[in-house]
Amino acid sequence: MKIHSVKFIKSAREPLHYPPGDLPEVAFAGRSNVGKSSLINNLVQRKGVARTGRTPGTTQLINFFTVNDRYSFSDLPGYGFAKVPEAIRKDWGPMVESYLRERKNLKLVILLLDIRREPSEDDLRLRQWLDQYHVPHHAVLTKADKLSHSQGIARQGNLRQTLGIPAGNEPLLFSAKTGAGRQMLWQQIERCCLETPIR
Repeated sequence: MKIHSVKFIKSAREPLHYPPGDLPEVAFAGRSNVGKSSLINNLVQRKGVARTGRTPGTTQLINFFTVNDRYSFSDLPGYGFAKVPEAIRKDWGPMVESYLRERKNLKLVILLLDIRREPSEDDLRLRQWLDQYHVPHHAVLTKADKLSHSQGIARQGNLRQTLGIPAGNEPLLFSAKTGAGRQMLWQQIERCCLETPIR
């Protein structure tokens, strides 16, 4: 995928404030510090499009972008962060559930998991929501460069079983540092956006 343009549209909390849903949309979700913003920046080959930071909870609203005026990306708030006010932590569930329920042009959710960690209760709960709202989703294992190739393949199989993902739909190994997995992820995005009808 050659990137010609990337535009930040707006940040929003409620469906009323979302931008128009006139492009196929891909959402990126995962626990805090899983590498969501780094992955998005790598995908679009731009620095600083999505905010990154060492402090969990950097993203607290849903941030919307367009890519090549063809796709809409949404960067969902990270969950599981501990160093933000309790009210913000409690707000994550209703905010994201409303997004999954209301966003008619949502074609795919990329569920990011740190390849070195076991899925959390929040990871599993999000998987349940995606199934409940019939949203196509694909797991991506970030920070794959932290493991050897053989270790990464082993973790890929173990996490597929833990998440209950059918064989043949294995989580994708991705490294924002090396760019490994970028092309395969773009292929998945393009395929799903073309094949999946708007709900």
